[in-house]
Amino acid sequence: MPVHGITPVLNVSSLPASLAWFEQLGWKRGFTWNAEGPIDDGADRNAHGEANFGSVCSGDATIFLCRDGQGSRGTILPRHPGDDETDGVWMSWWMGSIAELDELHAQAVAAGMLVTMPPTNEPWGVREFHLRHPDGHMFRVSAGLGED
Repeated sequence: MPVHGITPVLNVSSLPASLAWFEQLGWKRGFTWNAEGPIDDGADRNAHGEANFGSVCSGDATIFLCRDGQGSRGTILPRHPGDDETDGVWMSWWMGSIAELDELHAQAVAAGMLVTMPPTNEPWGVREFHLRHPDGHMFRVSAGLGED
């Protein structure tokens, strides 16, 4: 049977901080949840406390965020661009064009985010840059070469 979708779950240290990080890149807040259930309007907290589970969405992509659970966070900072020895979750984000990729890179740099590899044309036919989430997860932001 075919899989109809996949949603990664990232272990984060703070749900509100992670939501804000993704929002700087244009992702939208989905749902948020705490021990008492859903929080109205995807807010950071309600009378029962801070959100500890939630989601962010961009186009058809969704990522779940879980505070202190469901996997591990990264601890090892990259020693050089493209360092595959960093831990945390690695995933690829696919942009629709080189222009969108370059624009997102500029947004990340302007926001002071940790870009561990600048936009680079790779021999396997993509342009990509590496973006590290504050909890150590690494995103390979990519677009196919020739997709203008």
